[in-house]
Amino acid sequence: MRTVLRRLLTCGIVVGSLIAAAPLAFAQTTSSDCVDRTVPVTVSERRLDLAVPQEVLRRSGFDRFGPRFETLLCALRTKQAASALVRAEGAGLWRSAVDRVQGRGPAGGDLTRADDRPLYWARLALTKALRQWKPGFTLPDADRAGLINAMETSSRGQDSVSFPPGLKRVMVSGFDPFQLDGDIRRSNPSGATALALDGVIIKTPTGPAIVQTAMFPVLWGPFEAGMVERTFLAQMPKLTMFTTVSQGRVGRIDIERYNGRWHTGLDNDNETRATTIPIPAGIPTVTPQPEFVSTTLPHAKIVAATTGRFPVFDNTSVTEIPAGATTPVVSPTGPTPGSTARAGGGGSYLSNEIAYRTTLLRDALKLTTPGGHVHTPVLQFAPDNTTAITDPVFEQNRTDIVAQVKKIIEVALS
Repeated sequence: MRTVLRRLLTCGIVVGSLIAAAPLAFAQTTSSDCVDRTVPVTVSERRLDLAVPQEVLRRSGFDRFGPRFETLLCALRTKQAASALVRAEGAGLWRSAVDRVQGRGPAGGDLTRADDRPLYWARLALTKALRQWKPGFTLPDADRAGLINAMETSSRGQDSVSFPPGLKRVMVSGFDPFQLDGDIRRSNPSGATALALDGVIIKTPTGPAIVQTAMFPVLWGPFEAGMVERTFLAQMPKLTMFTTVSQGRVGRIDIERYNGRWHTGLDNDNETRATTIPIPAGIPTVTPQPEFVSTTLPHAKIVAATTGRFPVFDNTSVTEIPAGATTPVVSPTGPTPGSTARAGGGGSYLSNEIAYRTTLLRDALKLTTPGGHVHTPVLQFAPDNTTAITDPVFEQNRTDIVAQVKKIIEVALS
């Protein structure tokens, strides 16, 4: 349940009002005058020009967001107007994506509504425009970075989580598509789940619960800067339950029992890490920072329930360096005393990291809130589909995964 304001943002009413109320903040300028296409962009933004992203945008109607945003940017004359525009357009993109997935308004094209990819590629069009924008006023690099960050947070629903009184409160997160150099067509079922569940009311034996969601990038930098904690911190003490969600293994769902203090791998901008997970200054934490943090989701109840077609496992395995040793080993039943983390049950990628950060924040705030991580099955295309951006098998797999995650949340709330 989101505010009326965010629905207005989708239609551009707020932006139009800003222009009418402060005409000196705007000017008539064309995109060719205010966008420098030679300015370097990120690895993620460079993929935007490939055929598949353009097809996703065209077949969803989300190809309208980039050109519209450039036109509005080119009319700006002040940093204050830029800040207002960025937050309005970012929030409007998020709301448009949620509304499309949940069946509100026109579909905008023949791509199935349940698809999470239009949001991802449209957001990159907006951040690319900000990176290459040549405003008619001085814009220091730090201010431009602030605008890009504001676009990231507002278009992911991170700064618009709001719970009405009188209902149980559930917070769920999802991720962008990833491993796109391997297959640019990839979708992320956790992102599709977040879009499908935002604002949804779930009935429980002790009263209704409302789900609020946010999306996160598959990028190391924003996590290290505290994006996860800033999104969850204000809400955590009020929550009835939370769960982070990501894509995991083929053909199965895992409730990850332990999250480890180590991250490795290649992110969407092709940056790598192989270090302990840093907690930014100013974020509540536990001292000393633990090597492993455990789920408080009712894992036994979830595993025992019938939630859908995919088998659900209580995954207790971790990778650790045992106390006094130097070589990592797999411990199938969880961490041993004094060991050093090298992977949680969910591995050592950003899925493990978001679970580690949120459950550590829970413990730092001395809360007993049920919370943890759910790994979905890999969202697969039909075996004979190697080129098309969608197919009936792919769409049914996504439908089944989203429905089963929702059922898991219902079971946990009961």
